[in-house]
Amino acid sequence: MRDGSIVKIRDLYKTYIEGNRRLHVLDGVSLDICRGEFLAVLGASGSGKSTLLNLLSGIDQPDRGSIVIEGTDICALTDRKQTLFRRDHIGIIFQFFNLIPTLTVLENITLPQELGGSRLKLEEARAMNLLEQVGLADRASTFPDKLSGGEQQRVAIARALLHEPKIVLADEPTGNLDDETGWQVLKLLLRLTRAAGKTLIMATHSNDIVEYADRVYRIHDGRLGSAPAEPPAGDEARPAK
Repeated sequence: MRDGSIVKIRDLYKTYIEGNRRLHVLDGVSLDICRGEFLAVLGASGSGKSTLLNLLSGIDQPDRGSIVIEGTDICALTDRKQTLFRRDHIGIIFQFFNLIPTLTVLENITLPQELGGSRLKLEEARAMNLLEQVGLADRASTFPDKLSGGEQQRVAIARALLHEPKIVLADEPTGNLDDETGWQVLKLLLRLTRAAGKTLIMATHSNDIVEYADRVYRIHDGRLGSAPAEPPAGDEARPAK
């Protein structure tokens, strides 16, 4: 376990209306997340994993409850302040990469910071350093459609880490990749976040991944409970703890 709590979630509720049904996706979730730890959240499709990550990022709002990140209740911020908070403190990695097809690899990585007013040359230098770390320095001027799925996800990891966020949210980051590529991406993500002392919160349906987490939780019927990690089926390429 790492030091101190960076996130405090208290009595979080989120409901969606689907036709005539009211779906209680999150039903009174409370959790403290430690600085520098890797927290895995398990659950079936539609269980609320992505909803929890969207609430943690400020992309979505809870019906009630609070999410305090380093003393700031992000649920109490205005939309603009939430956007700024997310830009400064949170990195997000999506399952489907979310790269802009008309921008090069380098432009995709630097765009969020450029839109935030950062100096482009400085961001490009830092982006190239990250591309070196993810093994794609020679693809900086390449467009996303020329990359494999694993390469696109490595670009997405570099984009999420460029602004040196304190928290990285990963929503099924290996779910759109084959097993071998997925493990390579996971190894890379763990290495980069742990080396930099980032807090990594990952939503996944894979029991294999969670052996490498510091803590594992499972969402079921809107509730969040601790879950023991199940040993993977055996794979030499899986990341070391």
